[in-house]
Amino acid sequence: SLGGGIAMQFAYQFPHMVDRLILVSTGGITKDVHPLLRLAATPILNEALKLLRLPGAVPAMRWVGTMLTRLHGTPLHPGSALHDTPDLVRILTELPDPTAYEAYLRTLRAVVDWHGQTVTMLDRCYLTASLPIQLIWGDRDTVIPVSHAHTAHTSMPGSRLDTFPDAGHFPFRDDPLRFVHTIEKFLSETRPSPFDEARWRQLLNTGTVQPTLTPD
Repeated sequence: SLGGGIAMQFAYQFPHMVDRLILVSTGGITKDVHPLLRLAATPILNEALKLLRLPGAVPAMRWVGTMLTRLHGTPLHPGSALHDTPDLVRILTELPDPTAYEAYLRTLRAVVDWHGQTVTMLDRCYLTASLPIQLIWGDRDTVIPVSHAHTAHTSMPGSRLDTFPDAGHFPFRDDPLRFVHTIEKFLSETRPSPFDEARWRQLLNTGTVQPTLTPD
């Protein structure tokens, strides 16, 4: 998610320090993002999220989500529209201290607003042509839709894509054994990418020869 966007930016700024890249349900591709993150990125409305830091608020949120899905006749399972919401609430409310919480919100607001994600990697993805990349996504992701995975896979030549059936935004939780197996297989079947400073400089100077990539 946000960490994947940071990892991609790090790979762009410090390519000599990156041998491989594994992106899990990463942000920074197109605009779509969970409404709760849009809410958290709004300077005024994110104050309401601080109420969820009160003791017992997160369990109550999970209980409400379960009750809502049962009222609609759909049990809370990995494919449910509310499947990822409790984990998002937990992330936003259980940061270790108020300083970390404010730092997270400032970082979030730098790349997300009420319209959605405002930063994309599509204009620089050609730089990953020689970098081994593994994409992992849940096909029921309600935070970053799986369509983003296919856009990223198409835009990064040679990347691998594994989509986990019936998994949400946290595939390592929904199917941990497959997640570990996918990581181990990727590491065993790829070799670290050597950094070529001359080639990197040439790529930055000439840009991409591919047509402009868009979410469509």
